[in-house]
Amino acid sequence: MIRVFKEEEGQGLTEYGLLVGLIALGVVAAVGLLGDKIGEVFTNITKELTNTKTP
Repeated sequence: MIRVFKEEEGQGLTEYGLLVGLIALGVVAAVGLLGDKIGEVFTNITKELTNTKTP
């Protein structure tokens, strides 16, 4: 029974999974907060590209 609790095999994978999960949460939060601003930038770029005159 003691051997089951002392076994540390696989712990690294769990830590990497938690790290990836935290990074994903950060990305989702950043996109949620900045999504409208990013959309405006792309809208402005599209307007500028469609308003340019070709020679």
